[in-house]
Amino acid sequence: MTRKEQVKQMKAVIREELTQLQRDILVAYYFENRTLVQIAEERNVNKSTICRTLKRAEDKLRRFRQ
Repeated sequence: MTRKEQVKQMKAVIREELTQLQRDILVAYYFENRTLVQIAEERNVNKSTICRTLKRAEDKLRRFRQ
């Protein structure tokens, strides 16, 4: 699989398989370089909630990467 195909597949998984919350947290953490604590404070939830949501999103991405 070429790099271009991998990127296309990853975008499809992000768009179709992740919830809006998972997408928002993934973007905030990896692309906006916010910490889990910052994201949790912005959403008024525990850090563990953000961590768990991010882990579920990462797991979905890993599953489809193979």
